[in-house]
Amino acid sequence: MSIETLTVDLPDRAYDIAIGPGLLAEAGVRIMPFLKRPKVVIITDETVADLHMKTLQSGLSNAGISSNFIAMAAGEKTKSWNGLEVVVEWLIEQKVERDDIVIAFGGGVIGDLAGFAAAILRRGVNFVQIPTSLLAQVDSSVGGKTGINSPLGKNLIGAFHQPQLVLADTDVLDTLSPREFTSGYGEVVKYGLLGDAKFFEWLEKNGPSLAFGDQANRIAAIKRSCEMKAEIVARDEKERGDRALLNLGHTFGHALEAATGYSDRLLHGEGVAIGCALAFELSQKMGVCSQEIPSRVRQHLAVMGMKKDLSDIAGDLPDADGLIALMGQDKKVTDGKIAFILARSIGDAFVEKNVDMDVVKTVLNEALAAR
Repeated sequence: MSIETLTVDLPDRAYDIAIGPGLLAEAGVRIMPFLKRPKVVIITDETVADLHMKTLQSGLSNAGISSNFIAMAAGEKTKSWNGLEVVVEWLIEQKVERDDIVIAFGGGVIGDLAGFAAAILRRGVNFVQIPTSLLAQVDSSVGGKTGINSPLGKNLIGAFHQPQLVLADTDVLDTLSPREFTSGYGEVVKYGLLGDAKFFEWLEKNGPSLAFGDQANRIAAIKRSCEMKAEIVARDEKERGDRALLNLGHTFGHALEAATGYSDRLLHGEGVAIGCALAFELSQKMGVCSQEIPSRVRQHLAVMGMKKDLSDIAGDLPDADGLIALMGQDKKVTDGKIAFILARSIGDAFVEKNVDMDVVKTVLNEALAAR
């Protein structure tokens, strides 16, 4: 099966995304052109290291590249001040120079953490993303957003720092648990919902085959997701306009993640999926989209075996006021107003900064009452 390649077309900082099987074994050949010396450092987590580090290091050494790695604890709690300090101090101990390459080898947590460490070390060190989760392959590894969480909110500390290359090896997806895969699918379906109705229709038809391991359809879905993100990032790298559309579902989702303590109670993509359902519910309540659209969104999430309602989250949640307070910590708040991504229909999302919070409260109260 051939490797698909597309380009994130940024002025003076364009880079390629390669998608397909066997890319870990080819990593050395693909990374070597970017190296000043045949040495890299790898930031990963313990789970990924156990499963895939041998393959990656073999691929690097076959091209004459030596490598050292640090394996952090898996999970969102690693994406913290403490995790950042550990990684940065390790990079300094490794005598990483500005022209060296840091490899982020893992899911979204590792990609964000390693990318931010690379951004601030020596005022900016080069890095390569090798995402190992579906979520990271379609979203967090592309576009240069890096960062860590604050106890007060998700991704509030960070920087824009573009990678030099993204290698999305679809073989590694076979080692994901079903829950991890469907969590990542929350970001895939987001792309169809925000800007490509035909892609959403394709997902309605082919989504189950992705979950069951259809390699060709997985590559097609990842490529389309990355194409959409690359197009938006090229237009609006620093999220001053169009790029905010990529946050469909995230205003609700991030508040739910904070409410559940960034724990295994709710994975990021699960929060996004529930958030997308709530965003369409809010759009319908505001008279922006027709009544059947939110049901269609939830129906597809249900077919994929995904979380779609607040009732799917185990344990206690704050009341509507508490969730709205958590939304107020979102990094997209401007002039004290929470920006919401709404939709006129599937594939037609837009940014709205003047949402009646009483309507938001009504949507949340109804969702909480159904728990």
